[in-house]
Amino acid sequence: MASFCIFDIAGSAMSAQSLRLNVTASNLANAQSTKTSTGGPYRRRDVVFQAAPVSSAFQKAFTQVTSGPGRQALDGVKVARVIEDKKPGQTVYDPRHPDADKKGFVTMPNVNVMEEMVNMIGASRAYEANVQAINATRT
Repeated sequence: MASFCIFDIAGSAMSAQSLRLNVTASNLANAQSTKTSTGGPYRRRDVVFQAAPVSSAFQKAFTQVTSGPGRQALDGVKVARVIEDKKPGQTVYDPRHPDADKKGFVTMPNVNVMEEMVNMIGASRAYEANVQAINATRT
């Protein structure tokens, strides 16, 4: 019965990391988008996680297995929200760019490609770790 709790927790983490991967991919895809439907350059987005209690039946079963003074409640994770990064984008001089102002400057998105690649690797490895936890529990 406790293994169901592990499946529930790992599944919630896999779902959250999957959304994190999608948001990171969107950031990378828009790293050069200087004009959006709202008019300005693309603004980087980030995922905010929050603890999410697992279903009470699973929690109760697992609590019976892990009793004692050091016992802690086990929670899963969920995406609380996706937020826009408020950092300003870099301004570059490119007078031939279609979105350049009268002085020839263009405000670029606030996306750092290296940072996004690190986020993608982290999300991918966290997803992978949860898959391994599920497989280890199954065996």
